[in-house]
Amino acid sequence: MLIINILLAAIPAVYLIVRFYRNDRQKPEPKSLILKTFVFGFFSVLPAALIEILISEFAPEQGTLIFRLFEAFIVAGCVEEGIKLLTVRLSVWNKAAFDEITDGIVYTVTASLGFAFFENVFYSSDSPAVLLVRGITAVPLHAIASGIMGYWIGVSRVTGEKKVLKGYLTAVMIHGLYDLFLFEGGWVSFLVIPLLVLFGLKLRSLIRRSLSEDRYAGRS
Repeated sequence: MLIINILLAAIPAVYLIVRFYRNDRQKPEPKSLILKTFVFGFFSVLPAALIEILISEFAPEQGTLIFRLFEAFIVAGCVEEGIKLLTVRLSVWNKAAFDEITDGIVYTVTASLGFAFFENVFYSSDSPAVLLVRGITAVPLHAIASGIMGYWIGVSRVTGEKKVLKGYLTAVMIHGLYDLFLFEGGWVSFLVIPLLVLFGLKLRSLIRRSLSEDRYAGRS
């Protein structure tokens, strides 16, 4: 059963990495850098967890809306998206292969899915149903929030514009809303579905935009 659960934990992350990697069909990234970024993302859960534990010591009184906002946006959103951003900066930012805006999306999504895979492995002792739900909600959440951030990371890396903060704050907002809806429970928790659809479509449009911008830059 444990092996089956680990496979269930891996399948969503691997599937999405392949999908996003194929989007970068104009100039695919070296597979070695994709693997490196995934591994960095996988192990980035450890410092993220430590920071979250430390920050949680300053959390407001439990059971209050302020507490849930703090946990959703500060503990989860700020820390986890910040760690993924740092992962990209440390693993591929200065690599010559990172020369297109689309690369920012690919690398950041890869880091986020390494992160999500670790989380799923952590939950692999739970029932397959838990992993199934995480596979269709939590894993895409990581890819969507970080992918949108990745677009602005790519813009910053390729054009020199300072857009990283914009991407980071956008990812924190999406991630925080997702967690907040789940923390609220009841019917509010179902709002994660339109949230994922809305920003999934946004990411899709950014992928198309980045591919177009990269083609234009290649002709210049």
